Amino acid sequence: MESSVIRKSPETDFSALLEESFSAVETIGQPERGDLLTGTIVAIDEQGMIVDVKMKRDAVVPRADLERLQGVTFKVGQEVSIVVVNPEDQEGNLVASVVQARQSEDWLRAEELMQSGEVFEAVVADANRGGLIVPFGNLRGFVPASHVADLPRGLSEDERKEFMMSLVDKKIYVKVIEANRRRRRLVLSQREAQREQRDQNKESLLGSLQEGEVRRGVVSSLRDFGAFVDLGGADGLIHISELAWHRVKHPSELLTVGQELDVYILRLDQESKRIALSLKRLQPNPWSLIDEMYHVGQLVEGTISRVAEFGAFVSLAPGIEALLHTNQMSDPPPDDPTQVLREGDKLLMRIISIESHRQRLGLSLKDVTAEERARWAEEHGTVLAVVPPGTGKNAASAVDYSEDQNAEVAS
Repeated sequence: MESSVIRKSPETDFSALLEESFSAVETIGQPERGDLLTGTIVAIDEQGMIVDVKMKRDAVVPRADLERLQGVTFKVGQEVSIVVVNPEDQEGNLVASVVQARQSEDWLRAEELMQSGEVFEAVVADANRGGLIVPFGNLRGFVPASHVADLPRGLSEDERKEFMMSLVDKKIYVKVIEANRRRRRLVLSQREAQREQRDQNKESLLGSLQEGEVRRGVVSSLRDFGAFVDLGGADGLIHISELAWHRVKHPSELLTVGQELDVYILRLDQESKRIALSLKRLQPNPWSLIDEMYHVGQLVEGTISRVAEFGAFVSLAPGIEALLHTNQMSDPPPDDPTQVLREGDKLLMRIISIESHRQRLGLSLKDVTAEERARWAEEHGTVLAVVPPGTGKNAASAVDYSEDQNAEVAS
């Protein structure tokens, strides 16, 4: 009895296999260098690892590639990602790398972080005078010296390297500012991360602050125009005009970096995220005491704090500035007060107007007689300056003139 089994001819088998092969190629495509594939580990030996990637050939991962992943173990049946290193070597193998696959994943993550601007924590692994080396997964990120926060200026090469090395093994916050996979450049910035954090902290702080309240802070830096105070992760500015009721030339006259102090929340600008602070608002307003301390016609001794073309500002107790106008200096008035008076000169003057509600007090020098000036100098032991009338090229200086006149009257 003949068998009912129909045997396929060799031509039929070959044709079917060829069609299946073409179908697989159309579905999967021929692997190329740099392709990222996913497969299952089918074997691990001393030569390396074999990975089934659902192609006609399995991928081979050399032992040297596996050893680069220190502390990482693999097992048969595990699914892994690999990158094609060589589509076909001399022996016909599809050579792949798990290290590059992991790096590829790290590049994707770095690119995502650069797009989002997210700040993350990292540990400094090494350093040189040019910057910091920071591990990023299986990649190495670099923080250039220009992007290292709090790097002192004016350091020598050795001092710069010493500063960088002091950060090794320290945790820092960084931000990805360049992720170029083709050039293998991963650049990070500690300074940008710090700025980002401070902006976030400031936004949060702005939501919790209220104008008119008092907060504790620490002086973080001094500038010619004022002082910055850290209120807990974000800085507010005390403008130089808000440091004291009297005139301040530079914040360093009153404050030092690192000093703790209470500050008054003067103004909050939610749009520009600025915090204006005041120190003088926590001190008694000296102008509120003026009506009790002074009266029109009273003689007062003051010190010139600044001289302008229209007159001089004079410091008086308890920390106010009064105005001595040019017309009240002498008869005739000096052509240029800056030529006859200078900062620090002591004057005896008469109060001619008081407007405490407008914080104004007017003084006169010409209304003080020579006898009054001599008597005051004798009683208080001070050398007083006066403005000589008809000032010109041959006019004496204020101090010299005052000394001569005081001596003449005393005699």
